[in-house]
Amino acid sequence: MPGATTSASGKTCSSKTWFLIETEAEAIRESALMGHAVEKHFRQAMARAEASYVPPSGPFIEQQIGLKAHLRRTMPRFFTLRDPEGNGLATAMVPSGAGCPIIVGIGNRDPYVEHAEAIRVLATHLGIPLERSRCYPYGR
Repeated sequence: MPGATTSASGKTCSSKTWFLIETEAEAIRESALMGHAVEKHFRQAMARAEASYVPPSGPFIEQQIGLKAHLRRTMPRFFTLRDPEGNGLATAMVPSGAGCPIIVGIGNRDPYVEHAEAIRVLATHLGIPLERSRCYPYGR
């Protein structure tokens, strides 16, 4: 969902945009920028997904061909919410199947206070509910 904006037209008063975090390097930058542990969660999720990969039988050289698709199917999706200047506003971790999504702001603060509309847009895009009571771990 790279570049999904918080409105259908792409233009809102706040112009916030969700971007998909796809690499460990992006997760490291997100952790440093936002002051939370998304990097740790990204690495753990990647390690679990890699460990669960069963390569197809055949030549050794071809055994890793399906790994990237397997990671996309099994890893949680990680998103970062940015303002027009690129400042980090919130981070979301959305499991690929069952599990509880987690959404936090800078320093693990509650992102729903300032970014509820942007979170609703992400929920609509993903087709899942992202209510504060379920997704903000420090408000439970």
